[in-house]
Amino acid sequence: MRPLIDTPVTPNQLTTLRLAAGIAAAAALAVGDEAWRYAGAGIFVFSVVLDRADGELARLTGKTTPWGHSYDLVADLVSDVLIFIGLGLGLRDGGLGSWAVPLGVAAGASVAAIFWLVMRIESLEGARAAELKSYWGFDVDDAILLVPIAIWLGWSEPLLIAASIGAPVFAAFFFWMFRRRLRAAG
Repeated sequence: MRPLIDTPVTPNQLTTLRLAAGIAAAAALAVGDEAWRYAGAGIFVFSVVLDRADGELARLTGKTTPWGHSYDLVADLVSDVLIFIGLGLGLRDGGLGSWAVPLGVAAGASVAAIFWLVMRIESLEGARAAELKSYWGFDVDDAILLVPIAIWLGWSEPLLIAASIGAPVFAAFFFWMFRRRLRAAG
């Protein structure tokens, strides 16, 4: 990001590009064709890289703002929710048949619930209050990079099944964490 420090490029512009790439990735996955699925996975990697880049540029240039942080969360929300819905739509003619769409919606809705709970925790306790610990240099939210890897390995259907189970489990965990914090504050 250092080359962008003295340019007119802003962190929010990178966030907007991240959002557009996330939507494009989901649309590519929704097509249902294998080549489009691989392309969608690549576009999604670009989107995730931009997600890291916007925050880094904001910190390097001193342009961090509460609004920018919220915008980043919303861009993450839309991109991460749509990637699972797009995957479900794209797999509707595969082995999962008509079950693929509700599985994608369930995973996406659970991701939306997680984001909503994170935003609620942050509204009560401040920015980054809901962040989980990093392990071996990886954040829990880095797990989203498993999506394109699984797609490129041909594991789209198992990925969708795992996401439709795992995302609701994480949503339940964040709900428990939110309730615990509410009780502690009250």
